[in-house]
Amino acid sequence: MANADDEHDPEGATLAFERQHVASLMDRARDQLSQIDAALGRLDAGSYGLCGSCGRPIAPERLAARPAAPECIDCADRPSTGSARPSRP
Repeated sequence: MANADDEHDPEGATLAFERQHVASLMDRARDQLSQIDAALGRLDAGSYGLCGSCGRPIAPERLAARPAAPECIDCADRPSTGSARPSRP
């Protein structure tokens, strides 16, 4: 029978780490699915490939690398967009 009490289990830290890792992977997968759903919505609306901030076309190279990208690289690099990415030098 598996011991569910991580606090007293010598393998507890490993189990807790594995659970957190799986939870993190699930969160990332949900986020990616949400981004794909949003991109499909833009495709249906006829705005796929256009930057959601400035309205200019998103570079084909960016869409090839990140098909669900909602913004052009210039707008994604701006801190005011709420992007988690740091600015490029």
